Amino acid sequence: MLPLRSVLLVALVASTAFASNERDKLSVRAILLSEHPGDATHRVYVKGQVVTTLRFEKPVDPLKTKLIGWEGRLDPLVVVRNKVLLEPLHDLDGDEAIPMVVTLVDGTEVPFLLRPPARKAWSWTDQQIDVFKNRESYAAIHAALLEALKKNDVLIEENQRYREEETSEDHALAALLASGAIVQTPFRVVDRFSGEDGDTKIDAQILQGKGKVAVVFKLKNMAPEHPWSMKSVRLVTLDKGRERAVAVRSTVREIAPGGSGVMAFVVDGSAFVDDGELTRLSLEVYRHDGMRQAYVQLDPALIAR
Repeated sequence: MLPLRSVLLVALVASTAFASNERDKLSVRAILLSEHPGDATHRVYVKGQVVTTLRFEKPVDPLKTKLIGWEGRLDPLVVVRNKVLLEPLHDLDGDEAIPMVVTLVDGTEVPFLLRPPARKAWSWTDQQIDVFKNRESYAAIHAALLEALKKNDVLIEENQRYREEETSEDHALAALLASGAIVQTPFRVVDRFSGEDGDTKIDAQILQGKGKVAVVFKLKNMAPEHPWSMKSVRLVTLDKGRERAVAVRSTVREIAPGGSGVMAFVVDGSAFVDDGELTRLSLEVYRHDGMRQAYVQLDPALIAR
């Protein structure tokens, strides 16, 4: 982890911290067993020290349920009636895959492949998987319906966000800042800082505008093999942890090893108001693997001057 750095500029305090832990988004999903042999092996996305539960319609035979080549990488699996509990001792490497066979008391064998979460912004860790053999049962149909409704809600939310972003002044400003056209915006640079954690180097700028604040990260991916991408960004009040809106634009979706990219974040002054009073904000950037890559504390003095 890089050392924290604080800069006092009038009443502005900015600090940055790299590679702080955050769990991947945990997921509960359903699997309907296929009648086609080619579709028989299902992937289970696991993470170190996170318990993943597989839940079946029928009891599991513990004597015929096994992992292959798991020693030193997972705790021994636990079978409780119709549930199988898994817990890796640490994160699996990107190329690791651990086969597992779950056998039900009726003799049905269900093969799985344990994998680490994909190195993409949309990756998840499986918290629970409900496995259905009878695709026509009420529980299976209900689970499939809930899954479809959840995906539909996500698509509706994304489409609405995209429509809002197309006409958003803050997103337009963020796009200009990401492209390097600061002179075409009302912002001016009031602070700079940088940091490096071995795999990533960041040069950052804090900018002040008319009732708005912006942060620009120039990021270089120094990892020899893996690309870098932003998984999520959070803007919250420091006192009460309330979520605030932030406009985000970047020059690339994914930064290849040795490559660079720019991310710009624009915060409206209203985000600093909490219950009628000004408060500090925390801007947090999380990378593809769920680790917190950067943290910037923003003081309301940025909009008060």
